[in-house]
Amino acid sequence: MEERTLGRTSRKVSVVGLGTWQLGADWGEVDEAAATGVLAAAVDAGVTFFDTADVYGDGRSEQLIGRFLRNNPGIRLTVATKMGRRVPQVPEAYHLDAFRAWTDRSRLNLGTDCLDLVQLHCPPSSVHASGQVFEALETLVDEERIAAYGVSVETCAQALDAMTHPNLASVQIILNAFRRKPLEEVLPTAAEKGVGVIARVPLASGLLAGRYSGETVFAATDHRTFNRAGESFDVGETFSGVDFAAGVDAAAAFTDLVAAYGPEGATPAQVALRWVVQMGATTVIPGARNAEQARANAAAADLPPLSDELLAAVERLYDDRIRPQVHARW
Repeated sequence: MEERTLGRTSRKVSVVGLGTWQLGADWGEVDEAAATGVLAAAVDAGVTFFDTADVYGDGRSEQLIGRFLRNNPGIRLTVATKMGRRVPQVPEAYHLDAFRAWTDRSRLNLGTDCLDLVQLHCPPSSVHASGQVFEALETLVDEERIAAYGVSVETCAQALDAMTHPNLASVQIILNAFRRKPLEEVLPTAAEKGVGVIARVPLASGLLAGRYSGETVFAATDHRTFNRAGESFDVGETFSGVDFAAGVDAAAAFTDLVAAYGPEGATPAQVALRWVVQMGATTVIPGARNAEQARANAAAADLPPLSDELLAAVERLYDDRIRPQVHARW
């Protein structure tokens, strides 16, 4: 699989990585055997980047990855985790002593002395502009608790604030065919500053896979049930903030465009992932609930470049149906 350098690190990572939120919580139940199968299938398909967080299943996702790495020594893999969502979301919670405690817990869960990449996990906006916070992150690097640090953000403005700090390695942001705003400033600024871009929610919580209808029911433990109005966290994390009914209709139109202009044999989900790669993200991190999904996602990296006709049609679809709902918000 094609690899790209992850920002200011020297690490090469696969253009299609693996997001592991679903292996911890909030996407319905995934048992340990299935989770391990997802990790193994992704690696076998060429994935070299896993993204997790200390809050996914209260550490379960990190622990599963840690066991997988212990049972498969010698695998070349970059594991990014995130910290900060296990405490009240106030700026004063983000300080060096807390960072040490949080990273100690993640190091234990992942079974490593030094974390490859730690990202602030969508903290309050003022945190991204705080010099004191980023000095504390630098201290973690000096103490060899972490090799590099980045941020995970909700808004483009937060990403731009974070990129004013000189040693920021990466920005993680929602980027997909239904969330195009990062293309305007975030990706160009990241390229200029040498910051890696990790694209999450690339399928708009599954909408862009084209398998849902207005009657689709998700498990009670799935955020696509309990967070549609932002009851538990930022609503932009669920269906990219798009109203579900409108999103289903737009996704059906996206599927039609893939059939008309997409590479032969490619699924809508694979085209949606290839779109993110083609837009210039360093890596895109779809989740997978089973090994088959993990292999299919990885195969998106092998698709040929998407045609100009398809790219233009997808942009029109966004402008006509999605832009009014999401573009000004994030």
